[in-house]
Amino acid sequence: MESTAATSLASLWDEVFGTQPDPDLWVVIATAVAALAAIVPHSVWRLSRNAITIAHEGGHGLVALLTGRTLTGIRLHSDTSGLTVSRGKPTGLGMILTAAAGYTAPPLLGLGGAALLGSGRITLLLWLATILLVAMLVMIRNAYGALTVLLTGGTFVVVSWLAGPQVQAAFAYAVVWFLLLGGVRPAFELQAKRRRGGAGDSDADQLSRLTHLPATVWLVMFHVVSLCALMGGGRWLLDL
Repeated sequence: MESTAATSLASLWDEVFGTQPDPDLWVVIATAVAALAAIVPHSVWRLSRNAITIAHEGGHGLVALLTGRTLTGIRLHSDTSGLTVSRGKPTGLGMILTAAAGYTAPPLLGLGGAALLGSGRITLLLWLATILLVAMLVMIRNAYGALTVLLTGGTFVVVSWLAGPQVQAAFAYAVVWFLLLGGVRPAFELQAKRRRGGAGDSDADQLSRLTHLPATVWLVMFHVVSLCALMGGGRWLLDL
């Protein structure tokens, strides 16, 4: 019995931390096109943007914990907005990093995912994403947010456990492309809102108050991070 358990554990370890073969190039390109189809049309983006909001608010929450703040809750709303509340010093590096983590989280998560896929670790990416979603679910404080994270996490669980290697690979590449490409659009949306005089309490404006730098500086930083992540991650995914 112990030998069987040890063998199963070793097999699971190899499956998760081992490498899987890369999909064909046409699959990589097709998943990029599919991601664009979920991002470019406004009607579809209104729904798919919820996934970017999960990454955005998750970024705030994760960095808040890493910088020693106390994370008290996360809310996700049906209009794709969100709110992450943490307790701690209202100024200083920890608060600055926490505020800066939102818009940068989706593209950076996409970049990290691209690095994993570039090294053939498809299963590891799916498991890590599932673990992060489960951890985030614990901190959700409203019904819509819990439903959104449950559905997203459930999709990862089903694909990880029930789908074949080819489906897992296509799903993983689609997710990473979506984070990389979808991580670019929110900064442009914020820029447009600020141009119209809206979004006065955006992350860029909060960072401006914390650092005494113009909000435009932070907005440019969001653009630079998302575009650089897209270029770097895209090269890894396309194996250039």
